[in-house]
This record gives sequence, structure tokens and C-alpha cells, in this order.
Amino acid sequence: MKRITRYFVALVLSLSMSETVSAQVQSYKELHEVKRKETIFGIARENNITIEELIKANPEMNTPGYELKKGSFIRIPFPSNSQNSQNSAASSTSQNVVASSVSAAKPMDKDDVRQRAIRLGVMLPLHDQNGDGKRMVEYYRGVLMACDSLKTKGISVDVCAWNVAEDTDISKVLKDPKAANRDLIIGPLYTKQVKALGDFAQTHDIRVLIPFSTSSQEVYDNGNLFQAYQNGHVLNEAYVYRFCQRFKGCHPVLIDCNDSTSTKGGFTAALRRKLEQDGIQYSITNLRSSESMFRKAFDMNQRNVVILNTSRSSELNVAFAKLNGLITSTPGILITMFGYTEWLMYTRMYLDNFYKFDVYIPSTYYMDPLSVRSERIKRKYRWNFHQEMQNYHQRYAVTGFDHAFFMLKGLHLYGKHFTGASGMAGYTPLQTPLHFERMGNGGLQNKAILFVHYTTGNKVETINF
Repeated sequence: MKRITRYFVALVLSLSMSETVSAQVQSYKELHEVKRKETIFGIARENNITIEELIKANPEMNTPGYELKKGSFIRIPFPSNSQNSQNSAASSTSQNVVASSVSAAKPMDKDDVRQRAIRLGVMLPLHDQNGDGKRMVEYYRGVLMACDSLKTKGISVDVCAWNVAEDTDISKVLKDPKAANRDLIIGPLYTKQVKALGDFAQTHDIRVLIPFSTSSQEVYDNGNLFQAYQNGHVLNEAYVYRFCQRFKGCHPVLIDCNDSTSTKGGFTAALRRKLEQDGIQYSITNLRSSESMFRKAFDMNQRNVVILNTSRSSELNVAFAKLNGLITSTPGILITMFGYTEWLMYTRMYLDNFYKFDVYIPSTYYMDPLSVRSERIKRKYRWNFHQEMQNYHQRYAVTGFDHAFFMLKGLHLYGKHFTGASGMAGYTPLQTPLHFERMGNGGLQNKAILFVHYTTGNKVETINF
């Protein structure tokens, strides 16, 4: 399979050695007070120990989502192969301890991803023959932009990319010798290619990020897989759970929009089951109901949360008309709407109504179009590739940037111990929050979701879970 491109960033990494040790005799060398912006990787390197040795001395670091906090204290152990023991430390001055620790430090492991360029592979449809290819080319450009940004932080990335289209036999791609020495592979896009790539990753101990939703169940059995998006069923359950938390004490109103093509039956069915299990009363009405019958579905003493059973723009427009008529004829009625990710496409068209009806939109991504960071990455994309990003509500270049920056920085900091837990990489995404959790004895799945809230105060906020 033809390799599309090769991208290499020169490694620039400055090392420093701490000259401070505790004179007190301990089973560890010293207590270190954490300073602002320090990382586990940096502290380990400064003290000539491995990350594994540092974590062993501080078991709390194994807690998912653990973060260093300024002002907290952590134990700095002696290197495992140091000639100093606790007894010899008792008869040594603090300067002698430093000298022996340096001389006994382990040599750099050239195969440790934390101490060399990270080898990244991209296996996606990188062509211009259809929408999948064009979107994935944009995604890949975002990956390259992330590599550029990481270079400024002293993190080098060696990238190889392959065009893995829908009809590609990925097993032939995997015969390329360069595929076997990757630390991370991003791909594939298609479900039928997941098994072969997953098996290959296990054989060669490679981490794989599946960047978009597939119907494959490999993540439940393969510990090398990171799945960035949950499937529709899992997402529906997550949205229902957060809905019931957010709108506790409100009155749900489900509106049948008479859309025979709707794909939202899974969500509304899951929501109704949950409401019934929790003993919460809800109403059902229809867009074609008369005004009086429509009004009867609403509670005059509680906030009403309206849920349509379709995401289409035409039905949403009719719903807004019905609701505007209702609030005109029924002063004081309280209405909030709970929508679908597709509604993000209609923001310009319905923004005033989004604000008026306190709309919440569940999603796995959102980028504030007015933020400084959004403008900066759009400008950088334009400068690098001499064109604008495709005008989707999900900007694929930004998704690629978020995915690559998060995974590569995590591998640089933690190597094979990186699990993608919340806060672990220390990266605030532009668009796509990432919070991975282990699936039993298998791989890791991103559990992050958010609600985009258009407030009645004409502001937009994101509520992250």
C-alpha cells in the first residue's frame, strides 16, 4: 500500500538535574514539594529515576485521574539500582547522596517512548474520491498541526500515513515494516478493519486510537485499543442518565413529530424507560394536536422539558411555532428544550429560539466559534493548507488536532502506562473532550459527553461530564 506522506519533527528536549536532597534518613531519598506546571515525567527525569519507581513510591499516583497539585508533597525514592541503601545513606552527607544517585542512574532506554521521538501511524481513507476521504484528509491535517504544536514543547513525532479506503485489505497495509514499529496508530474508520488492526496491535504492543464510532466490539477484549466515540446505544444511555440528573423535579413533555424517517426512537424509548423506572410522570403530545390539547400536556406549576422525537429542521421549526403560541397564550409557563447533536447545524437559523427556550443540546464535541483558540486554529489551518476547513458543525481538523495532541502528549509523559484518564494528559481540548475508562479487562473507551446550553441570558455554556 502506498505510503501517503512522512512527517518528522526534530527532537529538542532539555534535561535538568535536581541538586536538592533531604539530609534526613528515610526509606526514600526526599520529600519533594510540587511546583507549578511540574509533571510526573519531569520530576522523574530531574531525579534520575524512572516513572515506575516514582509511582511505586507514591501509590496514590495509580488512582485514575490523579493530578499533581502545586504545594503537595511526593516521595522521591532512591534509584532501584543505586549503590546507596538506607543504611549507607545514614552515613553519607547530602552531597554524597546526590553523587551516588547520579552515577547509579539507569542509562537512557532507547526503546522508551518517553525518551525518543514518538512513532505515529495514521491508517484512514486519505483521498478525495468521496466525503469520507475528504473528511479524513482534513482530520489528518489536524493531526499534523498537533505534531507542529508539540514540537514547540520539545516532543518529536515521526509520522507515517497510509491510505486505507473502505475497500482496502488492511492486512496488506500491515505488512509494511514501518507499521510494526509504530507506538500509536490512529485508525481505522471502518468497522470491518478493526479486528485485523487490533490483533496486529496486540502482537506488536502498539496503542490504537479508533477515532470515530464503529460497531466493533473489539474494545471490550483488546487492551491496546482506545475508542474515541461510544456507539449510539451507549451514548443514548449516557444522555438519558445525565438528563435525569439535570432536570430532576421538571416535567418532561415528549412531542411526536410524525417523522417516519426519524432515528431518534432509541433515545426516546430509553428516556421513557428510565422515567417510568424512577416513577416520574411525563406527557406525550403531537405537533398536529389542537392548541388546547397541546396545552394540556404541559404543567403550569413546574418547568417543562420538551423532547422531540426527531432531529430534523423542518419539524423543529414547527415545534418552535407551537411553543411560541403556547407562551403567548399562557403567560408564566416555563419551558426548556432538550435536543440532539444535529441541532448544532441549525444554530444560525434558530439562535433566537435556542436562547428563548433555554435549549440544551447533548453532544460529544463543541467548539465555541467566537473563542480566541478557535480563531487561532482556523487561521493556522488556512495558512498551512491555503483553504478553509469544511463547514461541518464538527470541524474534523480540530478533532484530529485534539485526538493527536492528547494521545501523543500522554504517551510522552507516561509511555505505556498512559490510560487517557481525565486530566492525565493535562490538555484542554479545543472541541473534543476525552476521558477514557477501562472496559473490564479490555481496552479504553472515551466516556466524556457534554451539554451545550443556550441560556435565556443569550449566552452559550458547555456542561462537561
